[in-house]
Amino acid sequence: MRHLVFVVAAAQVMIWASATAVAQDAAPASPRDGKVEYSPYPDDDYPNQVFFGDTHLHTAFSADAGLVGCTKTPSEAYRFAKGETIVSSTGLRAKLKRPLDFLVVADHAENLGLPVAISEKNEVLLSTQWGREISEIASAGTLPAMIAAYDKWMERMNAVDDPLDETNFGQTMWHRITEAADQHNNPGVFTAFIGFEWTSHPGGDNLHRNVVFRDDKSKADKIVPISAYDTTDPEKLWDWMADYEKKTGGRMLAIPHNGNLSNGLMFDDVTLTSKKPIDKNYALRRMKWEPIYEVTQIKGDGESHPLLSPEDEFADFETWDKGSFGPNPKTPEMLPKEYAREAFKRGLQYEAKLGANPFKFGLIGSTDAHTGLSTAGENNFFGKISGLEPTSDPIRFEEPITGRYSDNPDDRQTHVMGSASGLCGVWARENTREAIWDAMARKEVYATTGTRLKVRVFAGWKFDASDLDRSDFAKYGYENGVPMGGDLIASPNEPPTFLIRAIRDADGANLDRVQIVKGWLDAQGKTHERVYDVAVSDGRAIDESGRCRIPVGNTVNVEETTYTNSIGAPFMQAAWTDPDFDASERAFYYIRAMEIPTPRWTAIDARIFGVKVPDDIPSSIQERAYTSPIWYTP
Repeated sequence: MRHLVFVVAAAQVMIWASATAVAQDAAPASPRDGKVEYSPYPDDDYPNQVFFGDTHLHTAFSADAGLVGCTKTPSEAYRFAKGETIVSSTGLRAKLKRPLDFLVVADHAENLGLPVAISEKNEVLLSTQWGREISEIASAGTLPAMIAAYDKWMERMNAVDDPLDETNFGQTMWHRITEAADQHNNPGVFTAFIGFEWTSHPGGDNLHRNVVFRDDKSKADKIVPISAYDTTDPEKLWDWMADYEKKTGGRMLAIPHNGNLSNGLMFDDVTLTSKKPIDKNYALRRMKWEPIYEVTQIKGDGESHPLLSPEDEFADFETWDKGSFGPNPKTPEMLPKEYAREAFKRGLQYEAKLGANPFKFGLIGSTDAHTGLSTAGENNFFGKISGLEPTSDPIRFEEPITGRYSDNPDDRQTHVMGSASGLCGVWARENTREAIWDAMARKEVYATTGTRLKVRVFAGWKFDASDLDRSDFAKYGYENGVPMGGDLIASPNEPPTFLIRAIRDADGANLDRVQIVKGWLDAQGKTHERVYDVAVSDGRAIDESGRCRIPVGNTVNVEETTYTNSIGAPFMQAAWTDPDFDASERAFYYIRAMEIPTPRWTAIDARIFGVKVPDDIPSSIQERAYTSPIWYTP
């Protein structure tokens, strides 16, 4: 028996030895020989995360914030954005449901830091006669006194006469701004951008731009922000930006906003100062320095207008169309030069004529809050300025924002019309200044009205519906098509296919539908637009015209300001091929993703404070997202 065991064991040893010899002959790969690539990710470099932030927040360093009640500093603004609980300027505790990923404190360049200097009895300010006068007016410390000081400041602003021009006041305050940004910037965790707002407002018409630096304090401190005292002409702003980049080796971009309050100047056919028709050089320069546009914020939504898009039932959303900050009333002929969709259409005409498109911009949203608190949620809306923070005082609804200098009360738009909007979504590889700024520059961004729903789109010639289910969806999309903000060129005379995915905000409302908005230029040089529903919830049908005419419904309980996700869908995807594609026609396409109705902030105020909301203000709204377009060029 022992002999048999030995023989069997010996045989097993011989078999094992033989197998080992064969394996050795095959020379097994070793991680150390440099031939093994097991992890699939080391060489991936495509954007794989979406980050949400605000590129337009003001603190006490802005004269039109600090002189009307805001006490929050840039440092407090960054802390709030990072998720800390902050006590607002009116004494209310405030906190975000979820932190932001990035923030630009964009305080106004015009006498930057003036309110803080008044409260600190700044020596440089008090060394000037004007500084002593405005400090004396504000010394009572009451809100009426501060507003009187604000009015005195506005006199010099409107006269375009810098009262502190001969001092180093601006430089000193700017260094404090850049210091706060660098202190709170934490690469990979939270991005604190350096930035400011250039506040051009000729005649009260809004041509403001936010300037965002890719750089840190060491470069940003080599300049002092340009202001409207220096120029109100965007072309001069671009010259200044070019000088900065040449001087420092740094990078910056500008973000226009509030075209709906520009009285037809934002997307005009002529230049602001010389009144010359837009030419190719202008178009190229504008898109170099202003690659993205703030399409939605507290002062209304600027995607489109019902008079410009009469067949689009969703075009009349948070509409502000009754004037601006000056005395000039709004007229219908101004509208085509104020709204993004119409600008995209006119841009196609310019490109055909000039060989360059001055309105080929991406879309973002931001708040333009002057409270130091970036609050874009309907249930957490702290208002336009600190004096309008949550309160039962009628001022919260009734304070005029625009039209206050008009003789016609119908030109006024009051705070009750204000939107709890918006946010900027960015597709990037990492949460750093460089990665997020680069995504803005290449327009791989989208706007939301405050929600954090996720939207992704690719367009290309090789896609089909089966690609929606790929495990490598994004990688395949980048390798075989272009993302939002991209260009489709050289059509094989076949229509492009769009791969679209939309996921609801994890803490928010289900989706009603996903749409593609198309604009195109025909052979006669005329522009057109059309909206297609490409995915809808709840089993509703899309008809032969490409539309679903059945509303999703509304679960909002106005008294309790609640809603349910019993309707809609948490996730939608679609592969859509343009049924009306003409390879000879220039076109653009962008995604509009719609949520189901949810309570508007005014209804929430009514429940908390027991106040009455005006009858013409809706109790619910449909939050939405707009992606940057994808352009097709023959």
